[in-house]
Formats: sequence, structure tokens, C-alpha cells
Amino acid sequence: MEKEEKKQSSAVRTAKIGGIGIVAIVVCYFAFNKVNHALNFESTDNAQIETNSVPVLSRIAGYIDHFTLSDYQLVKEGDTLALIDDSEYVLAVKQAEADLLAAKADLTAAESQIPTIGSNKEVASAGLSVEEVALQKAKRDVARDAALFKEGSITQRQYENSESAYQTALKQVVSSKSKVTQAGVQTGTAQAQIEKARATVAAKETALAKARLNLSYTHIIAPASGKIGKTNLKKGQYVQGGQPLFSLISNDRYWIVANFKETQIEHMKIGQHVEIKVDGYPDHKISGKISGFSDATGAKFSLLPPDNSTGNFVKVTQRVPVTIEIDRPETYAGILKAGLSVEADVKVH
Repeated sequence: MEKEEKKQSSAVRTAKIGGIGIVAIVVCYFAFNKVNHALNFESTDNAQIETNSVPVLSRIAGYIDHFTLSDYQLVKEGDTLALIDDSEYVLAVKQAEADLLAAKADLTAAESQIPTIGSNKEVASAGLSVEEVALQKAKRDVARDAALFKEGSITQRQYENSESAYQTALKQVVSSKSKVTQAGVQTGTAQAQIEKARATVAAKETALAKARLNLSYTHIIAPASGKIGKTNLKKGQYVQGGQPLFSLISNDRYWIVANFKETQIEHMKIGQHVEIKVDGYPDHKISGKISGFSDATGAKFSLLPPDNSTGNFVKVTQRVPVTIEIDRPETYAGILKAGLSVEADVKVH
């Protein structure tokens, strides 16, 4: 009986020792893995998936005429997302077109004056040439008659007629010179009017282009492919120019921003392998590599950065944003969502 009790006691003690040994082995195994991981990896759970969030804006003011999209709907780049009532902008284009036609008509009228003014100048120049010849003749006649009058060969009346003819010819030459000068001034004025009309045409063309551009803005186009976010847009709603309507989450690129402690980044380098675990999908093994480091800590990007010069300094371990590029992100298109929390393990050794 005693032998049996001793045998049972020995078996229990052996079982306990075996159990303790197994537990010790398991603990040592996990402890070894933990220490080995700590020596070769830098880890953080302060990380999120990021992507491009594109705000969809209205470039003009107006009333929504057509909108049928639902929340989180998939759209492609170039798709029409909404329509703004274009009645006002169509009228603006027609008004701009009419103003341009009127400006072009004014330009044509100004240009048509040039031939007439040129013809008048040519006639005045020709008349001046004839009158200058007549003036030279009248000048010679009065000089000759003055000599004849002194000799008594002609009467005083004849001499006075010659003098009068000379004075008349002189005034006609002065008048013709004035007409030539006036024609030249008219040419300059006409050229200035033409330049002004051309400038007006250019301004009206610009106004027409702007009116057409505003008309094109009545179609709100998707700036990228992706899914739209929460929308509160309704038909008949009035929107202002530049007003954000909703956001478009682009699905063409995903990356991770992990915030590591400043004491962890000493051995981290661009290109190092990263093991990624998404909290919402723990069974998916995702890998990536470091693609960049921020040149400032996260605190420097806050709205009110801490001021350590006040004397109330408390040392706090800072976080440095690190960007991680995901390997083959198209493979995980169904699970990658902006804002999801992840754990990142960077292999540094």
C-alpha cells in the first residue's frame, strides 16, 4: 500500500515537474521571440493608412439642377458629378458674343476711314503742288510788274493786280499746307481709333472666353477616380463659388504614416522592410518599405506648437512621422481604407 502511494506521489511530482518544464519552455520561447523581435525590429501602433482626399468644389455660384449620386459611390475621373443651372451663364455667353460682334463692327468702321483720309491727303498734296507753282509764277509777275511800274511802263492798277494775285497765291499755298497737315493728323487719329477698337475687340474676346469658361463650370467634374464621401447636396440647393460640396477619396494610391518615437529612428533608413498589420484585418499579412521621413516632429505641425522657452519645460518623447510604401497595394484593394489603424514593425537589423 505504501509502495503504491509512493508511486502515485512520484508520478504526480513528475507530472508537475514536466508541466513546469513545459511552461518554462513556452515562456522562454516567447521571451526569446520577444527579445529577438525587440533587438531586430522597431514597432509602433501609432500608424494609419493614408490616401489622397480631393475636395470637390463649385467654381461658380448657382442652384443645383441635377444631382443623383449616393454616399460612397464609386466614380471615375471625368465623370459629371452634378449640374448647376446654366440659364444665367448661357445668357452671359450670348451677351459676350453680341458685344464682340459690335466691337468688330467698330473696328471695321475705323479701318474704313484710312482709305478716305489717305485719298484726301493725296488730293491736298496735289493741290499744294499746283498752288506752289502758281505762287512762284505770281512772285515772278509781281517782281516784273514792280520794275515796269517804276519805269512807268504799266499803270498802278496793273501793278496792284499783280500784287493781289501774289498775295492770293500765297494764302492758297498756306491753306493747302494746312489741309495736308490736317489730313496727316486725321490719319494719326484714325490709327489711334483703330488701335483702340482692336483693344476693345481683344477685351470682348477675353470676356467671351471667360463667359464660356464659366458656362463649362456648370458641369462639376470628378477630378480623380475614387469614392465620394458623405454628401448633403440636394437639387435646388444654392452653392457659392469655391464652396466645398463633398470629398472624393482617391483609390489610385495608398500609403501609411507611422509615428515613431524619436528614440526609435536611429537605425531606421529608407528602403527597410516593414511588416504591417491592419487592426481591422489581422489575418492579412501586408508588407512594405520605408519611403520617407518627416523633417519635423508631429508637434511642430500642431496648431499651437509647445513653447519650451517659458520655463515650464517637461520633457516629452516626440514622435517623428515616417511614410511607408505598401508592396503591391492593388492586392489589398478591398481592405485598404484611409484612416484605418495599423501596427508597423520595421526590420532594422
